[in-house]
Amino acid sequence: MTPSSAITPADLAAIFAVPPLPRKSDARRTLDLDAAERVAAHIESGGITRYLYGGNAFLYHITLDEYEVLLGWLASFPSSRWAIPSLGPSFGRAIDQARLLRRHHFRCAMMLPCGDPRDAAGMEAGLREVASAIGIPLILYLKSEDGFGTNLEAGLDAVGRLMADGVAVAIKYAVVRDDPRDDAYLDGLLQRVDKARVISGMGERPAIVHLRDFGLQGFTSGSVCVAPNSSMKILALCKAQRWDEAMQEREAFLPLEDCRDAFSPIRVLHDAVTLAGIADMGPMLPMLSNLPESQRAPVRAAAVALRQHDAQLAPS
Repeated sequence: MTPSSAITPADLAAIFAVPPLPRKSDARRTLDLDAAERVAAHIESGGITRYLYGGNAFLYHITLDEYEVLLGWLASFPSSRWAIPSLGPSFGRAIDQARLLRRHHFRCAMMLPCGDPRDAAGMEAGLREVASAIGIPLILYLKSEDGFGTNLEAGLDAVGRLMADGVAVAIKYAVVRDDPRDDAYLDGLLQRVDKARVISGMGERPAIVHLRDFGLQGFTSGSVCVAPNSSMKILALCKAQRWDEAMQEREAFLPLEDCRDAFSPIRVLHDAVTLAGIADMGPMLPMLSNLPESQRAPVRAAAVALRQHDAQLAPS
C-alpha cells in the first residue's frame, strides 16, 4: 500500500474538483472522453489540479467495462493533474473494481458512501480489506452521521483508527447542516483525526465556515467545473483570512447552488456544464435522468451568469 505519508496535509490544502462524467447520445450512452477532457481543461485553466471522480460522475452505477475505460483515461493525465478515482459503494463491487485499479498507479482512491445495512465494526473491517486489495490508501466520504452505522461514537472511533493506521489518508466531509457552524459530529470527528486531513466536501456554500471556524484547509467543488477562477479566488481569500471578501465572492455561486439544492445536486451540475457552454455532457446514466425543461431555464440562467462572472477573473 502507498504510505499515507506520500500524501501530505499540504497536498490536501487545495480545491478538489468533482466533475460530472459526459456520455454520448447513442444507444449505449458511451463515455465521451473528448467532452470529459474539455471539462478537465476548463477546470485546469483556473489553476485547479485535483480531480476527484465520484458522486457527481455518478460512478455508483457505472459498469465494470466503463470503469476500466475511465481508469485508463485518468491514468493518462499529465503529471500536472492529480486524478482520484472512486470505487464502491458496496463491498463486493469495490473488490471487483480493485482488480482494475491495481493496474494503475493512483495515489489514493475514494470509497463512495454506503447506504446499505452496516455497522462500525463491519465498515472498518471492509474498508481495511478494500484498501489492501487496491494497494493504496482511501479517502473516506462521510455523507451522513450514520455512515458507519447508528452508533455514532463507535463509527467515529473506527474512522479515527482507519486514519491513524494509514488505511485512509483523508476524509471528504459532506454532512449537510442548516447551519454549518453548529456541527457536533464534525467536532467529534476532529477530536479523533488531524483537521489538516479533513476536506470540506459540499462545495462553496459551507466551505468558508469549515475553513474559518473548524480549521479545515481545502474543499471539494462541483460548480468549479463552471467557475474555476472564482473558486480559486475564494480559497486564496480564505487562506489570507479575508473572510468577508470570500463570502462576497461566494455569492456568485449561490444561484447555481440553490438550483442544485432544489432539483438535485448531481443532475443540475451535469446539465449546467452543458448549459454554460463548456461541453455537451449528454444523457445521464440511469438511475438518474436529465432535467426537465421547466428546470433547465433557471439552471441555464445561473450557469451562464456564473461562467460570465468567472471569465472576468481569468488571467489575461
